[in-house]
Amino acid sequence: MLYNIRLNITHRYDQPAAQGRHLIRVLPRNLPGRQRLAMHLLTVTPELHSRRETFDFFENTVVTCVHSEPHDEMSIDLSCHVEVSDPAPWSDLSPQVHALRADWRKQIDLGPDSPLHFLGGTQRLTPDAAIAEFARAWFDPERTAAENVLRIGQALHDEMAFDATATEVDTDPAEAFRMRGGVCQDFSHIMIIALQSLGIPAGYVSGYLRTLPPVGQEKLEGVDAMHAWVRAWCGIAQGWIEYDPTNATLIGSDHIVVGYGRDYSDLAPVRGQLRSAGGQVNSQAVDVAVLD
Repeated sequence: MLYNIRLNITHRYDQPAAQGRHLIRVLPRNLPGRQRLAMHLLTVTPELHSRRETFDFFENTVVTCVHSEPHDEMSIDLSCHVEVSDPAPWSDLSPQVHALRADWRKQIDLGPDSPLHFLGGTQRLTPDAAIAEFARAWFDPERTAAENVLRIGQALHDEMAFDATATEVDTDPAEAFRMRGGVCQDFSHIMIIALQSLGIPAGYVSGYLRTLPPVGQEKLEGVDAMHAWVRAWCGIAQGWIEYDPTNATLIGSDHIVVGYGRDYSDLAPVRGQLRSAGGQVNSQAVDVAVLD
């Protein structure tokens, strides 16, 4: 499948801002055998003082941009083509969770894909008794680790309601779970905490999702936003699997990966600092379309 992705992120400031330095993580990854970034154009306005493209610890592309002159608006525009392959047929090679714990305890690799980085302990993801109790209620020790990932993801989808007005970007996952509502970021954070409470390494995935319009209606352009889902390490033989709890599905060819991390903080589309006064208003629009 060949996709055309267009993204716009705009920050508008109450007062002119200067000395801005931002880290931008919006470019899809190259994943051998799964997806390839065929071409891209990323522009930032107004004119930049400097720009640099690097990789972070988890091998996600990071564009660092610096503004020196005062400006009252910053706009980030991405246009890219991404080739995505169909996933391999599903097969479960994972052990039961008690054996999975023994697997990751033997790990000595500390590279970006090591499960040891994804066992908990981030600023955004702290253990929560209610989420852990929910995980235990759906956990079946007789099933494999992968089966339990799917089981808990489906249960969370059934328990939560998607509500774009319920939470903010900094809402604590425990609060979103108490309200039983939120967006993909909240679903993903809650599922990560639930899996980690059982000893299943889990992390955060940022990306894009092709969405389809209701039957009989045309697809609107630019109305979507970036998406998030979960990856879970299911043993040496199985490796990482990815699950979308917002939509209750294993990842397919409609999901395009931007980055892997521990939580949203590792993969925020834009983060940085600047000198300004007053507030700001941010907007985001995404369109993912299939190219013939």
